[in-house]
Amino acid sequence: MKLRLFQFLQAVGNQLLFGRTVLLALLYSLFFVLSLWGGYLLRFEFVIPPEFQEEFYEALPLVLLPKLTALFLFGQFGVLLSYFRMPDLFRIVLALTLSSLLLVLGWYFFPVLSVPPRSVLLADFVFSLFLLGGFRTGLRIWRERYQSHRKGLSSRKRVAIIGAGQTGTDLCYDLQSRAGGGLRPVVLLDDDPRKWSHLVHGVPVWGSPDNLEKVYNRYGIQGIIIATSSAPAKRILEITEKARSLGLTTDIMPSVTELATGRVRASRIRPVEIEDLLGREPVDLNTEDIHALIDGKVVMVTGAGGSIGSELCRQIFSHAPERLILVDRSEVQLYQVEQDLRRGGRTNGNILGLIGDVADETRMREILGRYRPQILFHAAAHKHVPIMEHQACEALKNNAFGTRQLALAARAFDVERFILISTDKAINPTNIMGASKRLAEIFIQSLNESNGGKTRFMAVRFGNVLGSSGSVVPLFRRQIADGGPVTVTHPQVIRYFMTIPESVGLVLQCASQGEGGEIFVLDMGKPVKILDLARRMIQLSGYEPELDIDISITGLRPGEKLFEELQHEGEELSPTHHPRIMRFMGQPYVYSEVVEFFDGLRECMPGTSQDDLKKQVQGFVPEYKPYLD
Repeated sequence: MKLRLFQFLQAVGNQLLFGRTVLLALLYSLFFVLSLWGGYLLRFEFVIPPEFQEEFYEALPLVLLPKLTALFLFGQFGVLLSYFRMPDLFRIVLALTLSSLLLVLGWYFFPVLSVPPRSVLLADFVFSLFLLGGFRTGLRIWRERYQSHRKGLSSRKRVAIIGAGQTGTDLCYDLQSRAGGGLRPVVLLDDDPRKWSHLVHGVPVWGSPDNLEKVYNRYGIQGIIIATSSAPAKRILEITEKARSLGLTTDIMPSVTELATGRVRASRIRPVEIEDLLGREPVDLNTEDIHALIDGKVVMVTGAGGSIGSELCRQIFSHAPERLILVDRSEVQLYQVEQDLRRGGRTNGNILGLIGDVADETRMREILGRYRPQILFHAAAHKHVPIMEHQACEALKNNAFGTRQLALAARAFDVERFILISTDKAINPTNIMGASKRLAEIFIQSLNESNGGKTRFMAVRFGNVLGSSGSVVPLFRRQIADGGPVTVTHPQVIRYFMTIPESVGLVLQCASQGEGGEIFVLDMGKPVKILDLARRMIQLSGYEPELDIDISITGLRPGEKLFEELQHEGEELSPTHHPRIMRFMGQPYVYSEVVEFFDGLRECMPGTSQDDLKKQVQGFVPEYKPYLD
């Protein structure tokens, strides 16, 4: 029954499509008859001699057939007529040019044919283009203007677009084209004075965003849309604060980074988020070096389901690895990132998701031995400071010993590059999480120094990542959604922040230029006061700090610092080929001494108190200042 219904509907659709094609052919033929007759009228000053009238009727089939055929070949019988843009005009010009050239060739090589004079052919080409293009343009104007008014143009929200560049002008056109789309652009604002007092799709560019209050009073706007990829975070903050003071809604177009990594689509307008206000200049990556590193290689990522690991997988996959191996102990997170990578018709053969715990030595050696990755990004870690502070044994087991056995397995199975994802909390640590990551750095540096294989070991440090699972930003969002209070540990606490795509892009850059033994540190910009961060997020949510949403100071938690540091004593800072990446080349520990410490620590871990474990780590890492109960 369903099959018969489908066949019936298909037959009806084919009939409708055939009928539409016939109707368009008749309409186009009418245009071409008029254009050819107009060519003869123009050639003979509107008095056509009888013999040329006869020639007109004889030439008509020779003119119609090539034009209709060319339009069909260029897809002009299957288009939506009222959606007409430059590519459609280009195809029409090509079709008419091709058909006119055929007629000229016929006039030249076959003089016996009733081909019109060359001047008539030229005039016919111009008239045909005018009639066909005018018809399509008229339908588009009718769709955009008259239908919009019929659907209630006055009821659409009046918005100002910030940015009159390519992004802003495309957005302006898109919003005008969407009948009943809910948004109506009435003015554009741009910092470039050369664009002022001009029109963009009929919408005036009134001045700079500093005139937002005047524009609000003059045009009655209800919201703004930021559509400029070149505006720094400071400028976006100024604009959003001004809009908030006027009671305007504030949205933003996706950044180039979001589009490049596939995180959002170009058509999506989203609210301004804290990431937009804390972002830095776009990262200029040497994509050729990164592509050369990954292209055709087998790449493995541990912690693939986490915030950093999943973004690593997305960016690595865009550089065409032979196979990408995703390792995570969380089945749910692994499934999500695997499906994300396979979305959009990507092939399944070069993506492999594997369940595994980096603390499970047997499983890690099994994976490395079977799939032989050439590049290994080690992002799996316990990273939540307060939780780990009371579970020192678990932090050491996962972060330090997990890295140790994974690095040894990588050397045994000839992995070419091993990149440890570290943290700024490993610098002069005051918590066991940072100390465990520092131990991981110490081990791979010493292993690289004594390395008898071909593996290059390196580490990359960076600060807090906006939007990651352990970041303060999701916590603040939840607290604001619950009506507060927003909890800040100390009014003076500051942190460095990076966006996930930015940090991962720089990690890949480090991997491409590392020779082994380095600890790379990413340029984390200026530190941000967490109290200011909380206030901005409350304001972005449409509330006033301390009036609508309270901010509660809870006190520093065990192991937390007021501020993070950039380097240990004894580490030498040196520049790299990339301005956003620095290299620390501290003297590595002696490998035999490192192994002896790790072995001793492992033996005493069972049954040892938290404080005693921390003291033992402090004895080997003197810059560690532990919190003791």
